[in-house]
Amino acid sequence: MVKTLREQALEAKAWPFEEARKLLARVEAGKKAGPEFKGVLFETGYGPSGLPHIGTFGEVARTSWVRKAFETISDVPTHLIAFSDDMDGLRRVPDNLPNQAMIAANLGKPLTAIPDPFGTHESFGAHMNARLRAFLDRFGFRYEFYSSTATYKSGRFDETLLNILARYDEVMKVMLPTLGQERQETYSPFLPISPRSGKVLLAKVVDRDIAKGTITYIEEDGSSETIPVTGGHCKLQWKPDMGMRWAALGVDYEMYGKDHLSQAPLYSAICKIAGGQPPEQFMFEMFLDDQGQKISKSKGNGIAIEDWLKYGSPESLALFMFQKPRTAKRLYFDVIPKAVDEYIAFLEAYHSNHGDEAARVENPVWHIHGGAPPDERYPVSFALLLNLVSASSAHTRDVLWGNIRAYAPGASPEANPGLDKLVGYALHYYEDFVKPAKKYRAPNDKERAALADLAARFEAIGEERDGTTVQNVVYEVGKTHGFDPLRTWFGALYEVLFGQNAGPRFGSFAALFGTKETAAMIRKALAGEFVKS
Repeated sequence: MVKTLREQALEAKAWPFEEARKLLARVEAGKKAGPEFKGVLFETGYGPSGLPHIGTFGEVARTSWVRKAFETISDVPTHLIAFSDDMDGLRRVPDNLPNQAMIAANLGKPLTAIPDPFGTHESFGAHMNARLRAFLDRFGFRYEFYSSTATYKSGRFDETLLNILARYDEVMKVMLPTLGQERQETYSPFLPISPRSGKVLLAKVVDRDIAKGTITYIEEDGSSETIPVTGGHCKLQWKPDMGMRWAALGVDYEMYGKDHLSQAPLYSAICKIAGGQPPEQFMFEMFLDDQGQKISKSKGNGIAIEDWLKYGSPESLALFMFQKPRTAKRLYFDVIPKAVDEYIAFLEAYHSNHGDEAARVENPVWHIHGGAPPDERYPVSFALLLNLVSASSAHTRDVLWGNIRAYAPGASPEANPGLDKLVGYALHYYEDFVKPAKKYRAPNDKERAALADLAARFEAIGEERDGTTVQNVVYEVGKTHGFDPLRTWFGALYEVLFGQNAGPRFGSFAALFGTKETAAMIRKALAGEFVKS
């Protein structure tokens, strides 16, 4: 008997399905207790002191994949909140924003109380929130946007904040052991919004009135001030805030980076104190730069999402985020070509597995495309396109498409829009990364004889476009001239002809570029034209 999609998904090993099954078990065990939403609530957080970045994409994308997996195995409704911590006080001036002096004059205030440095929205926070929403909409994410400021001021958190106030000592018992002695002296989970300066204050709380729902704290000038903890007059420190939010909204699932791992028990403890049930949690590893160092927004040692999308497709970025989320990975320009070609390979495998739903739901493209991958083929890989640009000096789409059509007669920009985008990515990537790094070398005597032989054989076989046939010729030449192992022969081909130490399957390249054209390129290399250049 053929299993249904749901039955296949319930057995699937892909990590989003593993996470979805944990959520289903939570629901079936009756641990779902969300006060606002009927169904399962996913949450992602965003710190709007800076622009949305590649990590923001990764967190929302990964959460969305778990959401889709859950919807596949359950009929329970789902919701995804994109929560902006826009009530946080700005502690430093971001280097990449205009009107630095104006921002500096408003340090300490909530992001939604600082004028917009770009002059397009009512506040700094509103501008960043608009950027976030446009960013998420660009990728088609389904979400509900929540502003911390609006949520605090609406009273939606009031009941939970009063619970925190009533159990203040329990919260302090959780938090104080995590702080240094000096910080313990002044720490309070509540951060008052000063009615005098408008700043979010790290102030010492000297009195609490549970019946009135107020705290009394020491103002910046040393005097005391009494304010409600409700209605947006206070916000919580970020660690208690996370636990409070889980409780107040009934969050069922949240992801966070490894830098949050040590704090997660605190979030859960605060959530329980506030009367909630901690959500299912998923820790993902951090990204590393080209030197193996942790990527930092302040250091600027990674790549921005705009950088990736100049050289590779959104789908390739999604695949990079999908694979091994709990393994630290280098996130730099040189990973883009591999991610692009892996996406193409997975898409081809998905279509090849027609009728095998069990294999399809394990395929990353099923998740990346929400269960409906596009019906498109890529007759040419990204690596081949890069070598085609290199060999032909083809710096326009028209020239590249001329080669592609000769290799795959049915291909066209209209029939293969994904491939047409790949052509543009290849042109950009070649100019910025491949071309500047080229280092040609002259062949030695053994390589020279083999190259001359290969050129002659290519000239003899005519317009052969079958990559396997051409590759067999390349193998035969390597064996005839005693290259052992054969990889030394292919290494010589790429170093002499392309100025690179590696590349795609050479027979496929020659079939795409043309055997006669490849023979002519070999003749130029033997004449020393590449080394001179």
